[in-house]
Amino acid sequence: MPINGLDAYDDGNIFAKILRKEIPVEVIYEDDYAFAFPDIAPQVPVHVLVIPKGRYVSFADFSAQASETEIAGFTRAVGKVARQLGVEESGYRVISNSGLNAGQEVPHYHVHLCAGAPLGRLLQKSA
Repeated sequence: MPINGLDAYDDGNIFAKILRKEIPVEVIYEDDYAFAFPDIAPQVPVHVLVIPKGRYVSFADFSAQASETEIAGFTRAVGKVARQLGVEESGYRVISNSGLNAGQEVPHYHVHLCAGAPLGRLLQKSA
């Protein structure tokens, strides 16, 4: 169910529980700013979620409230994950859903790093 990306942060969300190690996941990457793990329902051969370690609901929240250091650290972490996965040469897509119309489902900012197959058009034209 899509959520509003402007709501208050919910410490009970699944990604907060993953960060607190209450829910085990395969760790693909971790540093002071980010944590990466496989998507539970992958849509393509390589489908990894990268989440900031801070308490941010959406990109709107992250871009407005995170420090310059957090923003730079998170952005660099996404690039490091792509390099670690070996998808730079073939290409990859970074997607962030923010708010209701975008279909954001977890109230913790995250990006999907997708690769491993031709991904086609990002959006279909609406009628």
